[in-house]
Amino acid sequence: MALLNVADMAAADRATIAAGTPGLALMERAGRAVADAVSRRARPGDGVLVLCGPGNNGGDGFVAARLLRERGFGVTVALAGERSALTGDAAAMAARWTGAIAPIATVVPHDHALIVDALYGAGLNRPLVGDIAGLVSATNTADRPVIAVDVPSGLSGDSGRAEGAVVQADETVTFFRLKPGHLLEPGRGLCGVVTLAQIGLSAETVFGAGGLRPAMFRNGPALWRELWPRHRRDTHKYRRGAVLVVAGGLAGVGAPRLGARAALRIGAGLVTVACRPEALAAHAARGPDALMQRPIATEATLQALLDDQRLGAVLIGPALGLDAEARAAVMAVLRADIPAVFDADALTLLASRPGWLRQRGKSRLLKSRLLKPCVLTPHEGEFARLFGDNERIVAQASKLERARLAAAASGAVVVLKGPDTVIADPDGRTAINATGSWALATAGSGDVLGGLIAGLLAQGMLAFEAACAAVWLHGKAGEALGPGLIADDLPEAIPPLVAPALADDNDA
Repeated sequence: MALLNVADMAAADRATIAAGTPGLALMERAGRAVADAVSRRARPGDGVLVLCGPGNNGGDGFVAARLLRERGFGVTVALAGERSALTGDAAAMAARWTGAIAPIATVVPHDHALIVDALYGAGLNRPLVGDIAGLVSATNTADRPVIAVDVPSGLSGDSGRAEGAVVQADETVTFFRLKPGHLLEPGRGLCGVVTLAQIGLSAETVFGAGGLRPAMFRNGPALWRELWPRHRRDTHKYRRGAVLVVAGGLAGVGAPRLGARAALRIGAGLVTVACRPEALAAHAARGPDALMQRPIATEATLQALLDDQRLGAVLIGPALGLDAEARAAVMAVLRADIPAVFDADALTLLASRPGWLRQRGKSRLLKSRLLKPCVLTPHEGEFARLFGDNERIVAQASKLERARLAAAASGAVVVLKGPDTVIADPDGRTAINATGSWALATAGSGDVLGGLIAGLLAQGMLAFEAACAAVWLHGKAGEALGPGLIADDLPEAIPPLVAPALADDNDA
């Protein structure tokens, strides 16, 4: 599940070479993996254009070209730069290619059945310009399958972003472990299908004693399966987890109920909606019967609910409102220091008082008190309001890095939502989620996610793992339901997904 950034992948290569595997052997295997990908998409006799760059990515391209010619493909190689300028393993592999090498200015991508993009790899730190940018544009408009080596040229392997021209690939072949840029948008869409090839780097060598200690992960059951709540036969509803959903008034009874229902469906034993008195009848009339309701007429009433030692977690924010009563409720939950999920209106209120989160982050850093888990679930707009005054966070190109720094600054787990949701823990761990579909972009979907996280927190699951599990299952529910889903469908789709996720053979 580990993700490696560009620097870590370079370190993994060096460790493998130092352990006795020649760099040329790694390059040969990488090029073979690319040739295999071409062979799955084209037939011998088809024309293949291999675009090679001046570095090791180009070296992989030369290997693929040689192997494809041996397999009967018509191969044209074009090189960015002069052959005499190649060095190291790339120069050695270019020497093994005995065919012609064309200047990139002379090739027409449309004239070939398939294109291999081996121009530049994940470590490129400048925009593509000039003839290269023109070639990328011609490749993208050629209407031919494109297989990229490592990442599409022009894409950052660390951030998934491109500052200029970038190849749109149908398939990307990468090696050993994925990089953040394969999962972060727009990189995920630009990579097409990502094929992960194993070329001789071993986990023991890379991650063993004295090796890399990964802190970035692809979200999946292997990341949180061992910490999933498991209850004894003699458990009871409070031991299974009691969740309090702090709601607002009559204008918004739907959103908190979606969160409450999700908390029940993820396994919480008792869920109570605490609302303003005028909304009590509306909540009571809507079911399910398993959901409790309590009026909160005063701050003291809410405080009494928060003081209940049996309470396991709080969800606050969906349709809470933005008035003084809502602000007081958010403050009460922060002071109570109960495992809590802050969503929607609660995030807006926190953004209006940035000192609240800064103080919490400082308290955690200084370890001046033992803080219970806190989870923030912003979308990009809410994130900008919450952390927009932090220049270090705003300056980050990578969504993953922005979330990581925000978690450290706030002392909270940050779930930065989107098609590439990032989950970040204050201790530095991050995960990128790849489940879900556009069908989840519907009103109430985020309220369900907040309830799933709160339900797992109430059952004693650690905050980072609870957030990762909830995000993954939420995405899977969206995939299963498909177009036409409404948020009301999501909680009911969760239970059938849990057992397969906990099976040892499910790491997708």
